[in-house]
Amino acid sequence: MHEEQVVLSEVTVQARAGELVYLIGATGSGKSSLLKTLYGELALTSGTGTVCGVDLASLKRSKVHELRRKLGIVFQDFELLMDRTVDSNLEFVLKVTGWTDRGEKERRKAEVLEQVGLGNKGYKKPHELSGGERQRVAIARALLNGPDLILADEPTGNLDPDTSAEILALFDGLARAGRCVLMATHDHAAITNFPGRVLKCEGGRLIEAAR
Repeated sequence: MHEEQVVLSEVTVQARAGELVYLIGATGSGKSSLLKTLYGELALTSGTGTVCGVDLASLKRSKVHELRRKLGIVFQDFELLMDRTVDSNLEFVLKVTGWTDRGEKERRKAEVLEQVGLGNKGYKKPHELSGGERQRVAIARALLNGPDLILADEPTGNLDPDTSAEILALFDGLARAGRCVLMATHDHAAITNFPGRVLKCEGGRLIEAAR
């Protein structure tokens, strides 16, 4: 018999355009579960929640893809298609999210790669890139549809400190440019070097933490 476990309850939070919001807490405290709820991987079991105009409480499984088109999602392990070039990784996302005009697709791919500092790397495959470059590709992929909200789950977890700082600076720049960035992280140096709001998962609650 499957027994449900409540990971977080009584969560009240708002995040707005231009904010860099850190989500911290011990392993198993609910950070990833909260992000998964926000992008529709886990169902919202009670209460209300709206993400980019989508009502999570009434979101049907068949409509989750419509929510994700409004979001940019970045994971710790990049989740790139390793047998395809950077350009093809981006092309795949554009195709499945409804882009059809070839010229528009080429323009958009060039824009996002330039935005993350990889304007000349579209022909390479992920195994030919460094860890930091692969995460930049993942961020470029997340930016393709111009999302207002970017969700990042431990995006520097597999990177060395110097590379982590570069990736964090990129997220900070995205927030400054008007996007909302919500990032789960164990990297407390990030909070010091790139200040933002800090939310902590603790004891089954989400609390605003002192900076």
